[in-house]
Amino acid sequence: MTAETLRQQTVDRLLPSLDPVRFVAADGSAVEAPEGYVAPPDDLLREAFARMVVGRRFDAQASALTRQGRLAVYPSSRGQEACQIGAVLALRERDWLFPTYRDSVALVSRGLDPVEVLSLLRGDWHCGYDPAAVRTAPQCTPLATQTIHAVGMADALRRRGAGDVVLALVGDGGTSEGDFHEALNYAAVLRAPVVFLVQNNGYAISVPLARQTAAPSLAYKGVGYGMPSEQVDGNDLVAVLAVLSRAVERAREGRGPSLVEAHTYRLEAHTNADDPSRYRDEAEVAAWSAADPLPRLETYLRGRGVLSDAEVAACAARAEEVAERLRAELAVEVLGDPLELFDHVFATPTPQLREQRAQLAAELAHGAEGAEEAGGR
Repeated sequence: MTAETLRQQTVDRLLPSLDPVRFVAADGSAVEAPEGYVAPPDDLLREAFARMVVGRRFDAQASALTRQGRLAVYPSSRGQEACQIGAVLALRERDWLFPTYRDSVALVSRGLDPVEVLSLLRGDWHCGYDPAAVRTAPQCTPLATQTIHAVGMADALRRRGAGDVVLALVGDGGTSEGDFHEALNYAAVLRAPVVFLVQNNGYAISVPLARQTAAPSLAYKGVGYGMPSEQVDGNDLVAVLAVLSRAVERAREGRGPSLVEAHTYRLEAHTNADDPSRYRDEAEVAAWSAADPLPRLETYLRGRGVLSDAEVAACAARAEEVAERLRAELAVEVLGDPLELFDHVFATPTPQLREQRAQLAAELAHGAEGAEEAGGR
């Protein structure tokens, strides 16, 4: 074997498939299984469907609560559930997940309390849950900064020899950030057990993918760092789970990181503050709606005879229970203490922090006294 042949084989192992990996067509029919991949078992796919139903209902309820003023903001992930639930099911309980602000459905699917998941979006100062207890990092709003954190955690796990894996979620807009590229390079050099899942929904808020990169696909960005890459139909949960499971096991075996690009679509606005009609047309949304991952998986499972009407009804009932609890618990006003702004900034507060805290405490006390006097007149 010549050196040139060896180099070419190495490059070929890093390159993604020419077309996104797919097991299920947009209409729910099965397609020929892609080479090198095995479909997940039916019982796991039924569990994925159940979680997807709950996730879709959670997302709709959170959006409604935002319109009612119960949440400060909510970034919907409707249409991207196959990516988020596929990511969660590819992991073990001890593995770590590093989400973005749009990945609330992933957190709910991972078993986190739905009310706690929304704490940050209510305007609270903390993420609502204990990251160490649930092996899930806080949802990250700054683009791609969580990818660096994910690699750091993965390297720590590698050094401990725990056999645990980290999965970092990131959007297509995040791939244009320097943190993303630093994370890929850092992970590849250290052979860290981390998988990067890019949810490419076509837009960084309103900026289309063509304005972000000239690469044939985002998956090719891994090749430059010596990292195997793959692209997958992000609305096909069967394919997402198959691809991610292989990447996760590769990392668990000590063979280093992987980059996976999932082609998907955000059916709703970027957030409640966004007007998507300014940058995309109804025909585009309709085309992607026809490839909606939820009915797509349901049709596929029904066609295989492994999903019944009773199971679908039970999933819907469970989803309504989650929505009802959200409505009830988020209707309760939370009275925050402004002085908590200064807690947990440093282990030992600096003189400046102590001074600022005292100043705010005095202003609050003065305001309370004024309100009390006004009430007495």
